[in-house]
Amino acid sequence: MKRVSPLFLVLLVLGFFFATYNLLTMIINSKASSEEWDGPFVMPGNSNEFGGSKSKYHVALTATDAPYIQWQCRIMYYWYRKVRDMPGSEMGKFTRILHSGKPDSLMEEIPTFVVDPLPEGLDRGYIVLNRPWAFVQWLEKATIGEEYVLMAEPDHIFVNPLPNLARGKSPAGFPFFYIKPSDHETVIRKYYPEEKGPLMNIDPIGNSPVIIRKSVLEKISPTWMNISLRMKDDPAADQAFGWVLEMYAYAVASALHGVRHLLREDFMLQPPWDVEIGKKFILHYTYGCDYNLKGELTYGKIGEWRFDKRSHLSGPIPRNLSLPPPGVPESVVRLVQMVNEATANIPNWDTLKVFGTVNLPESRQQPLLEAIMLYPCLKGYKFE
Repeated sequence: MKRVSPLFLVLLVLGFFFATYNLLTMIINSKASSEEWDGPFVMPGNSNEFGGSKSKYHVALTATDAPYIQWQCRIMYYWYRKVRDMPGSEMGKFTRILHSGKPDSLMEEIPTFVVDPLPEGLDRGYIVLNRPWAFVQWLEKATIGEEYVLMAEPDHIFVNPLPNLARGKSPAGFPFFYIKPSDHETVIRKYYPEEKGPLMNIDPIGNSPVIIRKSVLEKISPTWMNISLRMKDDPAADQAFGWVLEMYAYAVASALHGVRHLLREDFMLQPPWDVEIGKKFILHYTYGCDYNLKGELTYGKIGEWRFDKRSHLSGPIPRNLSLPPPGVPESVVRLVQMVNEATANIPNWDTLKVFGTVNLPESRQQPLLEAIMLYPCLKGYKFE
């Protein structure tokens, strides 16, 4: 055999070295990209290409002890328990963060962590301001085993098992059509100055639904709380943002910390506007559903058949609601069916009327109810 030259051996060793180096670099960069991907990227419905961290998340929702909120929490918790262990779910434990400052009658039924409300008068009648303050307290004081947190709301129903849609340090959120920072540039720039970057860095989201790494939420929450309070104290911001002010505050706080959200259109559906369930995960029943007996939507006018959570402010929604007339979309039919299943199976459902009280003086109750009725500030909506 011919003798191999030393130069050839040196070149061969160098070749193996550079090949190994390049392979390791690709692996490291790929992992870093997965951890630090900073979005935003709007995902089409029913796509999981960028979803699933395979880490469990803790389901957390803030609530008061008002009957209107209590019955929604009971339905929400019922469906959490139904889907928690289904294939595809990455749900961990559940906490209702009760910001009424004292235990209520649901303590034994729903895992609950009691926190303090804001000092009296600081919320200026805008009870949602208690939400960021509640998360600040919970994150500081509670023991949370999961690495991620889903910020949810009482009027959420899980219609399909929900995986962890976050990707590394990048949270997943739902894009709301009415959160438009560019439409309020003058006001937004008071809280997100030009040197921080373009307004497009502010995602069109609120804090819910959002799946976020706990360590990231711990950084955002104090800023979210402070900006919410500042905006409420700012007449221009208060007028511009109205009932969704706290949502804008979360979006701005996230941008200030350089956090971008993976925008998931399949995260949530909202009847009556979203008519099909498909593979979406959360049904949000914030809008009233009004139809005539022909199954035609009469939004803005009370229908011959209707479902509206605001019709039940002082006590639990009745059991065995009538199903919608033929022709009503699948999403509304499923909503009523799921509410009926929950109320039929939750023990002592009708005793909810003795739970809790609306802890507001009469002079502040009417503005609050009006704000609830207008949420989420949809233009053109008229009540009769």
